[in-house]
Amino acid sequence: MTATLRNYQGRMQRVLDYIDQHLGDDLDLDILSGAAAFSKFHFHRQFTATFGLSVHRYVQLARMKRASYRLAYRDDERVTEIAMDAGYDAPEAFARAFRQRFGQSPSSFRKSPDWEPWLAAFGPFDNARSKFMQKTFSHDDVTIRDVPPTPVAIMEHRDDPATLGATIQRFITWRKATGLHPKTSPTFTVWRSERRPASPADYSVDLCAGTGQPIAAHGEAIKAGEIPGGRCAVLRVVGNTDNLEPAALYLYRDWLPAGGEEARDFPIYCQRLNFFPEVPEHEVVAELFLPLK
Repeated sequence: MTATLRNYQGRMQRVLDYIDQHLGDDLDLDILSGAAAFSKFHFHRQFTATFGLSVHRYVQLARMKRASYRLAYRDDERVTEIAMDAGYDAPEAFARAFRQRFGQSPSSFRKSPDWEPWLAAFGPFDNARSKFMQKTFSHDDVTIRDVPPTPVAIMEHRDDPATLGATIQRFITWRKATGLHPKTSPTFTVWRSERRPASPADYSVDLCAGTGQPIAAHGEAIKAGEIPGGRCAVLRVVGNTDNLEPAALYLYRDWLPAGGEEARDFPIYCQRLNFFPEVPEHEVVAELFLPLK
């Protein structure tokens, strides 16, 4: 890649970062083109040519993604407030746009999200973000850490990955009921299957909250377990943590054979250090752990 092309892509990346940081602000062409010093007369065509969708649609989808996360995972926030933050003057206009895009009203989505049409609607948005957010890793990005054993409460997801959002929603509700806030109780995801198994029904993942207290189920299928202690290869990922498969592939395919290490008999897992929408999406941080012998 030439220095000129890297510079151009870096300027486009600054636009995406600016949008992430200012979703609640005015994001017209003048502002966005100025964020990366592009001509406002050509910027909208440059953006569409680069990302495959218009800057207006990209901003709409970014706001809708934040709004839908708040609806699904923050039941204490009012729909009117979420609608205003998404750029709509009235809840009715937000509800029409939300239903048109996802096939559900905001209140219906809050009660029982249908995640399959949601995932389909954000396909173009995810494709746009992945163009410049593909991470390349090096040996220096990986550290070997001795981690202590961590008792955890586990909610298992054993179903199509398209329905994982519903399990996450129940997990968050259960954590609130038991007082296991992410700021005081570490959050882990343990993958027990491939990201895309041959049969979607074979997808298997554990959602875990660190706790040394007795577990109260509150009607949910919660069990006690442990993240075992020991040596781990740790790879820190910033931004685009919805898909950690590229980072996991780097550890297995490149780092492990080059480092002369052997994997231990426990699945690869991650610790999520912060969460969208509490922080802008490009600032979300996760650490990937590969247990070693």
